[in-house]
Amino acid sequence: MKQLGRFKISLFFDIVMKISKFDKILQDIKSVKIQGAENIAKAGIQAFLLQPDKNSAKKILKTRPTEPLMQNAIKFLLKSKNPKKSSKKFLDYLNRAHKKIAYYGAKLIKNNMNIFTHCHSSTVIDILKQAKKQKKNFVVYTIEVEPLLQGRKTAKDLAKSKIKVVVSPDLAAEQTLKNCDLFLFGSDAFLKKGVVNKIGTQALCKLAKDYKIPRYSCGVSLKFAKKVKLEIRKPSEVWNEKNKNIEIFNPAFDLVNKKFLTGVVSEFGILKYKDFIKKARENLKKFV
Repeated sequence: MKQLGRFKISLFFDIVMKISKFDKILQDIKSVKIQGAENIAKAGIQAFLLQPDKNSAKKILKTRPTEPLMQNAIKFLLKSKNPKKSSKKFLDYLNRAHKKIAYYGAKLIKNNMNIFTHCHSSTVIDILKQAKKQKKNFVVYTIEVEPLLQGRKTAKDLAKSKIKVVVSPDLAAEQTLKNCDLFLFGSDAFLKKGVVNKIGTQALCKLAKDYKIPRYSCGVSLKFAKKVKLEIRKPSEVWNEKNKNIEIFNPAFDLVNKKFLTGVVSEFGILKYKDFIKKARENLKKFV
C-alpha cells in the first residue's frame, strides 16, 4: 500500500510538472520570448506532446494566430494515432527543408553584394551563413525593427558568424536599401494573394521595387494557409503610457501583395510566386 501511495504521489507531481512546463511554453510563445515561425512551431509541438489533446491544441493555437506553420503542425499531430512519431516526421521535414532553402538561397548571393533584410528570420540567417561558408564577400544591411528590436537580434546572430552588418533606424531604411543589390526576408505565412511577414515588409518591398532591387521571401512551404488573422500586439510593447487621449496601435504583421515579389526561396528551389503556391498547396495535403 505504501508503494502504491508513493506511486500516486510521484504521478501527481509528474502531472503538475507537465502542466507547469506546458503553461510556460505557451507564455513564452505568446510574449514573443520565442521568436521566428519555425521556433514557434517547434515550441508548439513540444507543448502538445506534454498534453496531447484537443483542449491543449486550442490553447496552443490561440497563442499566435499569425503562425500557420505551428497551426499545421498541431493539426497534423491531432489527427495522428502516434503524435510523438508524427512530430518527428514533421520536424525531420522542417530540418531537411531548412538545409535546402539555405542551399538555394545562397545561390542568389554574389561576391561584393549589399544585401538588405528585415526583422529576424532564422531561414534568411542560414542562407547568409551558407553564403559565408562558400567564401562569398558581402555586407548585410538591416534596420532595428521597432518595438521589439528584432533587427538587432539579426545583427548579433550574423556578427557571430563574422558577417559584416550595418544597422540603421527604421526610418533610415530607404537610405540603405537603395544601395543594396538584393532584399531577402522571411515569411510567417504564405497565402494565395501574398506573404505575411513583419510589419513594414510591404513598404520595404515597394521601395525595393522602385529601385529595381530583387525581392525574395524565404521559407518552408508548410507555412501555406488559406487565411490567417494578422496579429495586433499589446500597446505596452510600443509605449506604456496611461492617457485617455492617447491610443497605441501596434500591428505586428502586414501582407505583401505577390505583385511586389520577385519570387520565393523554399525547399522547392527559387520559384515565381504562382508556381510556389501551387507546389505548397499540394505538399501540405501530405500533412493536413
